[in-house]
Amino acid sequence: MTNILPRILISALLVSLMAGCSSLNNEKQDETLGWTAEKMFSEAKSEQGSRNYEASNQLLEKLEARYPYGRFATQAQLEMAYNYYKDQEPALALAAIDRFIKQNPSHPSVDYAYYLKGLVTFNESQGFMSNISKQDMSERDPKAAKESFNSFRDLTQRFPESKYAKDATIRMGYLIGAMATYELHVGRYYFQRGAYLAAANRGRALIDSFANTKQVEGALGLMIQSYDRLGLTDLSADTKRVLLKNYPESTADKEFFDPDAYWWAPI
Repeated sequence: MTNILPRILISALLVSLMAGCSSLNNEKQDETLGWTAEKMFSEAKSEQGSRNYEASNQLLEKLEARYPYGRFATQAQLEMAYNYYKDQEPALALAAIDRFIKQNPSHPSVDYAYYLKGLVTFNESQGFMSNISKQDMSERDPKAAKESFNSFRDLTQRFPESKYAKDATIRMGYLIGAMATYELHVGRYYFQRGAYLAAANRGRALIDSFANTKQVEGALGLMIQSYDRLGLTDLSADTKRVLLKNYPESTADKEFFDPDAYWWAPI
């Protein structure tokens, strides 16, 4: 009996020490215990300013979990979206933005949310505008460019007085030109491969969708040459009249289409 009692006391002491060490370790692992929402947000912004986007988001996630109500939690959603954008995580950024817009449709910064959404997909759209000189034009998808344009358009229509509206408008103009150029080069790709009807239709689609762009001249020239190859002389003549009426000095109907040219080269 006398031998058992010391052993019990030692075991109890060891358990107590282990529990204490565990508690200390947990406290060391999470230094944010006891932080206010304001301090946590401030530290998250500091990490963001240092480009430690993952660390910033970890703090913002804790902020939302501990203080789910109030302006800091709401702003945390938007800051997380920005961090994902800067950390090249477009899918996560878009999900965070959509969540913010859905939950905070009247927030003072919702115009920025639309702008940021446009920026995320604007950067993605650069992928279909580079390094594809040898790729099949028919397999390229300008989806990101269209989504970016739609986001910027939503911003300018919903918030015409927003400080982001001017830049959004400039980017929309760029995207329209890029998408028109893409359509023209897809048409030229079809033409080079003998798909003349598809080429003519692509030119027609460009004119219908992007009537106010400089690429219309090239689209008319593409249509004329395609109709000539198809033996559709009346359509060719009608299209040529339209071309010369709008571009009297144009030689687009005689342009040689180089199949190996970079599609994004200036027109």
